[in-house]
Amino acid sequence: MRDYYEILGVTRGCDDAALKSSFRKLAMEHHPDRNGGCEEAEGRFKEINEAYSILSDPQKRARYDQFGHAGVNGGGGPGNGQFHDVNDIFNEVFGDVFGDMFGGRRQRGGPARGQDLRYDLEITLEQAYAGSEVEIVVPASIQCETCDGSGAKPGTSPTVCGSCGGAGRVRASQGFFSVERACPRCGGSGQIIVDPCVECRGHGQIRKERTLQVRIPAGVDDGARIRLAGEGDAGARGGPRGDLYIFLSVKPHELFDRDGLDLLCTVPVPMTVAALGGDIEAPCLMGGENCDGNCKIEVKVPEGSQTGRTVRLKGRGMPSLRSRERGDLIVELFVETPTRLSARQKELMRELSDLCGEQQHPKSASFIGKAKRFWEEVTGV
Repeated sequence: MRDYYEILGVTRGCDDAALKSSFRKLAMEHHPDRNGGCEEAEGRFKEINEAYSILSDPQKRARYDQFGHAGVNGGGGPGNGQFHDVNDIFNEVFGDVFGDMFGGRRQRGGPARGQDLRYDLEITLEQAYAGSEVEIVVPASIQCETCDGSGAKPGTSPTVCGSCGGAGRVRASQGFFSVERACPRCGGSGQIIVDPCVECRGHGQIRKERTLQVRIPAGVDDGARIRLAGEGDAGARGGPRGDLYIFLSVKPHELFDRDGLDLLCTVPVPMTVAALGGDIEAPCLMGGENCDGNCKIEVKVPEGSQTGRTVRLKGRGMPSLRSRERGDLIVELFVETPTRLSARQKELMRELSDLCGEQQHPKSASFIGKAKRFWEEVTGV
């Protein structure tokens, strides 16, 4: 007979984890159902199971290590040569992989938890900023009030399934081992409804729209998720309801962009204000001592500001969802050149242009100097 360690491809000093891992891999590879009923694969599969049944038992493994096959096949005392049932081995090793395929997770026809539901909700940036309460309508299954969820016509009761005896499970033989499945007659409930309820047609549940109030916390961001426990589908046979998960998306805003807790806003500035300095009004999402009732806030523009310059207003951004922290409002200035000038305005602009020199246009002067040096290097003149 082949050495059991050799059959499983492990060393004599291997631990239980390595032994189990190797058995899993080999059993999957040589399983008859994966090899079209091949007799050679079935023989190899039985050999693998026999080796694992010995080496996975500490006492049998010790006898095998000391006496070899003689220690487990009649030469080591009572009980030798009795291997584990194949189904027991698969329950132990594959139960967490295949569930109830091999009987590892057997479910009876008792109460079953309802399905979780998903609802996609779009909100505005203002709602995300201040928080709000939103009413939503969610289609979900609820327990039938006519039959109290039993599925049977009022005055009648479900009967025990004759195929599974109320267990909800039946066994079917496949080769040298058996597989447990949900009873095909009762669908795993263990009960048969002879006279179904006319309202729910025997399902015990009906589909209905429900109106719910959802509280949107201040500071939520795009992609946030809200869980409403027990607001999903009704459970079967008196089981608990599932949960409702609300996935939030924030509409793009026409004035603000969001960067974490900060709000970004581009505000046009008259050329004269940018040159001389002054105050402008910028939109905001909050009140305060410097903000009137129309959600506007005063922004001081430094003298000589250029397009792209930013002014940061501390604490005027989004609130944090999990703390008292607030982001900032970042105002980006866009210097606007006047259009449709009158004759007098053009005259004044020309006069201003004549009066302005390099000190008033330092960037232009610097650029012109660099450009001259570039042209000289290119032309050699």
